Amino acid sequence: MKLFISADIEGISGVATGQQLKTPSEYQRFRKLMTQDVNAAIEGAFNGGAKEVVVADGHGNMSNIFIEDLDSRATLVQGSNRVMCQLEGLDDSFAGILFVGHHGREGGSERAVISHTLAGICVNEMKINGKVVGETEMNAMVAGQFSVPTVFISGDDAYVAEVQETLPDVEAAIVKRGIDRFSAELLHPEKAHKLIREKVEAAVRRIDQFSPLKVEGPVTFEIEMKGPNQALMTTTIPTVTLVGPKTIRFTCDDMVTAYKHMWGCVIIAMTATNGVLGQVNA
Repeated sequence: MKLFISADIEGISGVATGQQLKTPSEYQRFRKLMTQDVNAAIEGAFNGGAKEVVVADGHGNMSNIFIEDLDSRATLVQGSNRVMCQLEGLDDSFAGILFVGHHGREGGSERAVISHTLAGICVNEMKINGKVVGETEMNAMVAGQFSVPTVFISGDDAYVAEVQETLPDVEAAIVKRGIDRFSAELLHPEKAHKLIREKVEAAVRRIDQFSPLKVEGPVTFEIEMKGPNQALMTTTIPTVTLVGPKTIRFTCDDMVTAYKHMWGCVIIAMTATNGVLGQVNA
């Protein structure tokens, strides 16, 4: 049995504020905790019967996990030049996908810790076929095209409640209780790791009970950006239409193609935030 782990950092045990992930000394602490949360998931996966685990580091520059401290039974995808973003390496050979340390969407619960959707600098809201989604739901839909079910999530309680509206049967490890976007009541990491191990093992042992989250094509994305400059510049992709000052729309035949389109738009929007040629010398 082969499993895929998509790992983020905002939802890992111990994180409560955005500043913890920006201050250099603090960030190194939370890289360590991220690695430990992922290791707990890997251990639970193997305890449940997995034979192979692939981890995709999915936060920021996507190079956060300490490879030297990672469970040696797993392999790690790192680096930010990826066509498939947080899902690089995923295909139909996997029996299930797990989301470790993920977070609530932009505009969701007021208690979701460090909530945002993929790129907080530019994305205000994402809709897929009219449904507002966060990162986990969107990624679960992509996995669904590969017939890979989402079996486990970990993060704060508001995030878990949000995801379970779409995936009610997913196993969940709640490692903190959200108080505000930048505050939380935290489990001690040892307790959080034990919970992650147990919940992942339980998910893997009943993996045949999960169904992939499939979206039939065509697939339409509508993305509201935070600035009109970001939205407008994405229309350099001919299939992208501006439908409002800050809102774009495009339609693709299937979910994987639409996901790649979305990621291309987000890359352009991030670059356009302060002017695409702002850092280029004449």
